[in-house]
Amino acid sequence: MFRYFETRIDFMKRPPEESPPDTLWGFYWHFIRQAKGLFFALFAIGFVLAVVEALVPYLIGQLVNALSQTSPEGVLREAGPLLLLMAGMILIVRPVGTLLFRLLVNHSLAVSFTNMVHWQNYWHAVRQPLNFFQEDFAGRIANRVLQTGRPLRETILSVARAVWQILIFGAASIGLLATQDIRLAMPMAGWFVLYAALLVYFLPRIQVRSRESSEARSAVTGKVVDSFTNMMTVKLFGRRRDEDAYISEGYRRVNDVFLRQQRMNTMYVAGLVFLNAVFLVATGAVAVWLFSLNRLDAGMMTTALLLSTQIVSMSGWVGFEIMSIFENVGTVQEGMKTIARPLTMQDKPHARPLAVTRGEVRFENVSFSYGDGERVIERMNLTIRPGEKIGLVGRSGVGKTTLVNLLLRFFEPQEGRILIDGQDVADVLEESLRSQISVVAQDTSLLHRSIAENILYGRPDAGEEAMREAARQAHAAEFIERLADSKGRRAYEAHVGERGVKLSDGQRQRIAIARVILKDAPILVLDEATSALDSEVEAAIQESLATLMQGKTVIAIAHRLSTLQLMDRLIVMDEGRLVEEGAHEELLDRGGIYAGLWARQSGGFLAPRKGARDAVA
Repeated sequence: MFRYFETRIDFMKRPPEESPPDTLWGFYWHFIRQAKGLFFALFAIGFVLAVVEALVPYLIGQLVNALSQTSPEGVLREAGPLLLLMAGMILIVRPVGTLLFRLLVNHSLAVSFTNMVHWQNYWHAVRQPLNFFQEDFAGRIANRVLQTGRPLRETILSVARAVWQILIFGAASIGLLATQDIRLAMPMAGWFVLYAALLVYFLPRIQVRSRESSEARSAVTGKVVDSFTNMMTVKLFGRRRDEDAYISEGYRRVNDVFLRQQRMNTMYVAGLVFLNAVFLVATGAVAVWLFSLNRLDAGMMTTALLLSTQIVSMSGWVGFEIMSIFENVGTVQEGMKTIARPLTMQDKPHARPLAVTRGEVRFENVSFSYGDGERVIERMNLTIRPGEKIGLVGRSGVGKTTLVNLLLRFFEPQEGRILIDGQDVADVLEESLRSQISVVAQDTSLLHRSIAENILYGRPDAGEEAMREAARQAHAAEFIERLADSKGRRAYEAHVGERGVKLSDGQRQRIAIARVILKDAPILVLDEATSALDSEVEAAIQESLATLMQGKTVIAIAHRLSTLQLMDRLIVMDEGRLVEEGAHEELLDRGGIYAGLWARQSGGFLAPRKGARDAVA
């Protein structure tokens, strides 16, 4: 039985193609519709249970009348059918309905539906472009992705088990009382009106404070994760007290907004307690008055008092459920800021896989700027022949790494196009494009997984021997064999820590190079690939890279110009333009920008152009 309900939702199924809408109801419906049959069943069962809860006090009132009008000897004869009906409702209908309700909630929705929302939030967020992650805290993005599922689920369940049930219970109760005397139903009707007014006043304010609390929690989570991620910098600069102050300011904000939220909650409870007290007194007074006028029998008076008491006992629970709804809605709204964002730079409907047959790369009249800023790339025209090895040269901020990121389609040019073997990269499948390009970046980060998993990330289907050979070629095998982590895993099974923090810069770089060697893509990008290596290891790696580059189209970026002397052609960039090109000796003979850079270079350092921007380098 449990298994049946637990398998009603396939939480790992492929999400809908469209992005979650940025309207509140649209966002909720985006997920509800994927399990609408279960939610319909939930509300149907809730309807039955609410009617049963209203009928039980009514039947008790009828039983009181029957007992008061029947001799003890004739009780079973006169009240037997009524007792059987009550027994059936109490022993069968209510337990079965409650069990079905809990099975739907606990086994179909509480786990699988929540995980479905989490999975789809992740699926959507991870397909956002690179700048989506560069413009926010990773911790805040993760917090919003992971925190939205539970409050979204709880909002719907609170409506089903509280709001829906009290509405049905109240409607049934008012109807039962009104059949006897409309005046008997007036206190309850008035209570519902005033209760609704109480909710209308307080709940939007609670929602605002809940959203503020959620935003404050997300912000402090982002700050904490940012501090932990950069702990080496914090400790190197001895800035622990400054970090304490920075983080504590976030916690003060969380504390302040939470206290404001709690004040509003307490004021709401005080109003509800007063309203319930007036309602009970009013119902009792009206019932006694009507009884004194002989317009009400003892059974109906009992029914009225039982229903009123039940409403009052439910109101506190329902009130907290409704507060929870608005608090959860506030949390969902805060999460929507990250999740309900249209995907940009996605594959076109008729995109095809990239087919690299020769490896020619062409930039045709390409211009690009970040947002509304000045252009980083200005009308760039460049053809890289199949198998040619070029070096991109220039001060920091002239657009070298930006040019590579445009090739990888991390960004899209405002003008022009980029072709690989005659295929516009904007028209091919993103995954296929990047599968044909290997990149060793200057800022190397590894996944917090084993050494083997990090190397195999370049080609997961490669065998262990191929993986180990790639490590040997990258001159990483020797230090890998000496590695061990805190859980006793050694060598290739040792985990490297978040972003590879357990390894030195040079070790991380060699793992990254091994990954690229294993991937063996036809186009190779080296962005300061050996910048973190000492001279001895760099010389050895250069031999491996020379072997790796054979038969490939290569784009290399290096500030140490000595590493580019063996390139077929050097491309000199300045202010986003191609200003010089040629072999190393040829450019030196010209006495232009490259010759000046070569003359001024000392120890591999190039003075950056003042005010230059290289957003991703």
